[in-house]
Amino acid sequence: MSNYPQENIKPYNEDERKAVQVEKMFDNIAPTYDNLNHVLSMGIDKSWRRKAINLLKAFHPQHMMDVATGTGDFAIQACQVLQPQELIGTDISEGMMNVGREKVKAASLEKQISFAKEDCTSLTFPDNRFDAITVAFGIRNFENLDKGLKEMHRVLTPGGHLVILELSEPEVFPMKQLYSLYSKVVIPTIGKLLSKDRSAYTYLPESIKAFPQGEIMQEIIRKAGFSQVSFKRLTMGICTLYFATK
Repeated sequence: MSNYPQENIKPYNEDERKAVQVEKMFDNIAPTYDNLNHVLSMGIDKSWRRKAINLLKAFHPQHMMDVATGTGDFAIQACQVLQPQELIGTDISEGMMNVGREKVKAASLEKQISFAKEDCTSLTFPDNRFDAITVAFGIRNFENLDKGLKEMHRVLTPGGHLVILELSEPEVFPMKQLYSLYSKVVIPTIGKLLSKDRSAYTYLPESIKAFPQGEIMQEIIRKAGFSQVSFKRLTMGICTLYFATK
């Protein structure tokens, strides 16, 4: 039995494990995923990523991991700004990472950025391997949130940092009402038009709605062993940025 409601929300059916379905879904939508993301967030996602990356600037991380890296957008932006020695993008979807590999080549960053197929709930890396870990818009897809956070804590060096960006539901008027309409009508419609996988884009708003946010998520991160956990709501609560230290 899972601990959190979003762990029970799956893209396609009740029978298969969430991780299996999420992998399949992202393989399906990989070719159109980037365009769709920028359209759906109206480009604001770039400024959110910038804010997240800037939090790490003062610490000059050299060994980074970007979990649920997808097509590598965040990894590339982080690498350009922070200039780490290495950045490993991990994901369960080869389809998404293949798109990422092409983008990394185009940006001439193959020396720094590599990709690895990993299940975030049982990473193959040794303890204390990275000095910074980032997760942008992927943590709500974890099959087991507690396990995923504990694993990230394990592979971070003491004093290392975890930065999480995740979509959230605005709680104040009028953003709450506008967002509700947008997520129920606009996201699935555009998703279907551009990606031919409607389930993926009905799953998206449902998984955001069910995901713990704000103080509750802060507590969950603490429980996984992190100290100094803070969060900040961005763009009237459409996105939340979490920052934690091991």
